[in-house]
Amino acid sequence: MQLKNLTLAALVGAVSAQQMMNLTGTIASNNATSNLTTFFGLFPELAQTLDSAQNITFLAPSNEAVAALLESNPNITQNTDALRAVLQYHVLNGTYLSSAITNTSAFVPTLLTNQTFTNVTGGQVVEAINIGGNVTFYSGLLQNVSVVQADLNFTGGVIHVIDGLLTVPANVSETALAAGLTSLVGALNNTDLVGAVNSQSDVTIFAPNNAAFQNIGSAVANLTTEELAAILQYHVVAGESPLYSSTLTNGTTVTTLGGEDLTITLINGSVFVNSAEVVTPNVLVAGGVVHVIDNVLNPQMSMAPNASATTGAPAFSGATSASEAPFTSGVAAPSTTINPSEAGAGAASSTSSALGVAMKTGAVGAAALFGAGAALLNY
Repeated sequence: MQLKNLTLAALVGAVSAQQMMNLTGTIASNNATSNLTTFFGLFPELAQTLDSAQNITFLAPSNEAVAALLESNPNITQNTDALRAVLQYHVLNGTYLSSAITNTSAFVPTLLTNQTFTNVTGGQVVEAINIGGNVTFYSGLLQNVSVVQADLNFTGGVIHVIDGLLTVPANVSETALAAGLTSLVGALNNTDLVGAVNSQSDVTIFAPNNAAFQNIGSAVANLTTEELAAILQYHVVAGESPLYSSTLTNGTTVTTLGGEDLTITLINGSVFVNSAEVVTPNVLVAGGVVHVIDNVLNPQMSMAPNASATTGAPAFSGATSASEAPFTSGVAAPSTTINPSEAGAGAASSTSSALGVAMKTGAVGAAALFGAGAALLNY
């Protein structure tokens, strides 16, 4: 009897294996994802690669998400480079069942490695997190999507159906504009550092918000270009990999572009960089990650936060506030906005999703495809 049971189990397993389809077959046969075949038909080589791949996770936008994109951008399929990058960004390296995604953020590399669109070694990442029982993925501009159908097995891994399209992260300056960090963008413009910052690979930027610059208006009013550049470089860390929130541990010391060190401190769940608090973490950018902070860091004064701190502290002693945020004159208006909330580590509305490609490195123009209100920008 035991032998018969083993034989029967083996037979059932073999039949199940024969019935399992490859990625494109599974997508085409699923009533929730069949519209994606429109895109895969444009890239037969990519489809073949994915069909033969092993140990991957595909985040499949639902038919509703794809239909909305095509309706608002009927010519979107003509932008094949951007569309290929978008599809690659939906492919995660590794098999991640929904049960493996916890309430602690994980930053998962994707198949997107094309340096036209990303400068992250090993592939641009998505942030995966379980929020209140909902498996959620964050991408560029803090856009997020939720899993509406989980754990569809195929021959190379697993598919999760999502309710929108991921946003390929933009470059630093465009993301900063979208986040309203116009003082930072203006300061980068004034020091001719925009190109250098946008082209950095595996970069982490601790980006002061406008209030941070305004609060030390007297200290920055008469800086030379060299002095301002030194301050900005003190906010940039370029290493072997970006410093996402999951890698920031208490007491960590990191070296900035200027050669000085920053110290990470964790207090009651809040992250401090020297004496500045991270107020918006994990804003993914083309070359790495941006964490927005509430104070400007001072390379001449490495302050630690108070042990009971609940907010950041100024690092420029004696500085007084300006009547308006400095460096903002002449800064261009953003073409889109970031999607912040307090729902999660890189939060956004679960009903709003976007798809974007935006990076300027060298002579490469920026392009952005936005899912819900799809528009092709600057390409």
